[in-house]
Amino acid sequence: MCGTSFSEKKKKKKSKIQDLGDVQTKTSFALQPSEDTPKLDASQWPLLLKNFDKLNVRTNHYTPLPFGKSPLQRTIQEYIRAGYVNLDKPSNPSSHEVVAWIKRILRCEKTGHSGTLDPKTSGCLIVCIDRATRLVKSQQSAGKEYISIFKLHSAVENVAKASKKKMMIKQGLLDKHGKPNENTPASYLAELEAAPNKKPTYMKSNLISSDVTLSTGIIWLKCQAGTYVRTYCVHMGLVLGVGAQMIELRRNRSGIQSEEDGLVTLHDIKDAMYLYDQHKDESLLRRVIRPLEGLLVGHKRIILKDSAVNAVCYGAQIMLPGVLRYEDGIEMDEEIVIVSTKGEAVALALAQMTTSTMATCDHGVVAKIKRVIMDRDTYPRKWGLGPKTKNGPRSVIGRTGRSGKTGLATTFINKSNDESVLLDLKHLLLEARQRIPPFLAELESETEKFLDLGGDERGCAYCGGLGHRITACPKLEAVQTKAASSIGRRDYLNSNQADY
Repeated sequence: MCGTSFSEKKKKKKSKIQDLGDVQTKTSFALQPSEDTPKLDASQWPLLLKNFDKLNVRTNHYTPLPFGKSPLQRTIQEYIRAGYVNLDKPSNPSSHEVVAWIKRILRCEKTGHSGTLDPKTSGCLIVCIDRATRLVKSQQSAGKEYISIFKLHSAVENVAKASKKKMMIKQGLLDKHGKPNENTPASYLAELEAAPNKKPTYMKSNLISSDVTLSTGIIWLKCQAGTYVRTYCVHMGLVLGVGAQMIELRRNRSGIQSEEDGLVTLHDIKDAMYLYDQHKDESLLRRVIRPLEGLLVGHKRIILKDSAVNAVCYGAQIMLPGVLRYEDGIEMDEEIVIVSTKGEAVALALAQMTTSTMATCDHGVVAKIKRVIMDRDTYPRKWGLGPKTKNGPRSVIGRTGRSGKTGLATTFINKSNDESVLLDLKHLLLEARQRIPPFLAELESETEKFLDLGGDERGCAYCGGLGHRITACPKLEAVQTKAASSIGRRDYLNSNQADY
């Protein structure tokens, strides 16, 4: 009896536990306007809305708009266009080949990756799709982590020296500021002097294990983008005095994405696309591809009002009145992400205010746009709707004093100008097949009056000839140029079209 009750309790407990991914996909997440202090727990909210309740609140009052979608609730076409793949790149094919294969499998317009891996190198390769390619540059400059196997050319002389040299391996040839130490060989110093801007920065390194009998070892290296781990292994051999070379290399982290963050293979992508094409099952495709917002969860956030989103997409400045919430610890010129109330990434920006400044000011520029991520007109236009704009339109015509007047605007031309100038403008508009203002159409030169035949056909107002109008006059420079481009120079000069 006790066994039965225990199994029933266990089943009930299992039924209560739901898959977190299903909850995030099926539940609608969005900030709601209110004046109350938020009491909900947002620790399980997805992507850029996670822990939003801990952000500093500037205001909760805004008008929510029925536009935009939570990143996990986009349609499958929008989901693919705004997604990325954390790919486990296989050894042998180049990064360019792998990215081209993914582009062909997903049938997308463009793809980009987070940093080239050598053909023999495997590991994390972030492949951005369509709209997510706007984040490629920021991902390429992000830090990387590698695990490498190296082999020494000969054994180290004694154990004491091996222990001492092992510490040298851990420290590396350069410190974290890229400066050489006393163990740096003279040949490498010459390389640094020749290319001072290419000094790598090894932020952290660790010797995982080593085999004295096989003269091999495994190292873990955290470094900036553009570091050559193969060269790093060669330099370790120079420090040890026996020489070394890299045998195998794997990237285990690129930016904030690591091997543990949904790493997939090319076969997974192919299978997911097959399921969608043949069975209309998009569940696997949504697990293989992740929203681009997943690449930005490490950035400081500023949440924007819905009415200000489209203006930012068109390049407007990010002003303080449009901010709902902002994160702690924002510093000047720090790269931050602008987020909509539904958790969509709007733009990458450089902060122009610190957190303390935002808390004490009521106006000003918060951030300068670095890269717009969201497509234009995802949200409606909400500028130009104020009372000043409605009651007093400041258009071009309004500034020239023609507000409220009808008719075609011709700048700097009116009836007070010289008649010859007006006639020249009329002929120019005729040649360009443009609409002629009524006060110009009324004017006629003496030649036009003389050549008026009383019917529909009228002589040319430019040369006075019959049988053609000004738009086809052979004396016009535009007609001569067109004729000269279609025949040879000698034939053109021998023809009667040349104007001497």
